[in-house]
Amino acid sequence: MMNIKTRRTIRKYSNKEVSEQLLSSLLEDAARTQTMGNLQLYSVVVTRSEEGKEKLSPAHFNQPMLKNAPVVLTICADFRRTTRWCEARKAVPGYDNFLSFLNAASDALLYTQTFCNLAEEAGLGLCYLGTTIYMPKMIIEALNLPKLVMPVATLTLGWPDEQPALTDRLPLASFVHNESYKDYTSEDIDNYYNVREALPENKHFVEINNKETLAQVFTDIRYTKEANEAMSRGMLEALKMQGFMND
Repeated sequence: MMNIKTRRTIRKYSNKEVSEQLLSSLLEDAARTQTMGNLQLYSVVVTRSEEGKEKLSPAHFNQPMLKNAPVVLTICADFRRTTRWCEARKAVPGYDNFLSFLNAASDALLYTQTFCNLAEEAGLGLCYLGTTIYMPKMIIEALNLPKLVMPVATLTLGWPDEQPALTDRLPLASFVHNESYKDYTSEDIDNYYNVREALPENKHFVEINNKETLAQVFTDIRYTKEANEAMSRGMLEALKMQGFMND
């Protein structure tokens, strides 16, 4: 069983099944998380079949843990259910806009984090796939998502078959600002990042990528300006396609 101070991202899973009873219990309990107006603006698509994982895999750059995991969860910002409820109750909904997407995305991500905490407390391992917002149109197609439903998070889930090392975290002082935001000086950056940059694994990471600094690995290889702009355009196109940009 993990606690928040020892949690690890798990990418390798055993063959042990995640029972429907356990999964349903965790999904239900996670619904006690915070939600705007008690509307629960999220939906979860559960994928267990090999066929379903095959359809999702290209959208996540064919990362092996997606096919290896017993369960894949796609958490969606969902204003369709609420809109349908309004229409069925003589109310006129107005949720085909960007603000509504942000509200639903916030609900969905709060739900996702609560589920993660509960699943890890139960001994399960998981990996949060940030690729969900890179290729949303492929996921929309694979899961037949209707208007006003947008994928925002994906989790691979199973019983751990590895015990990876803990990853480092920046110190508290680097992200907590008292009363108002205090911008970062060069000295602050040195104080906050020197320890991370000096870690052997990060030095090796820089070396194998033929870069001078760790920051260059992120700007030049992992999260480039060109890729960010291209995926931003894809995200906006997907939001329009799903009806969240009609204002």
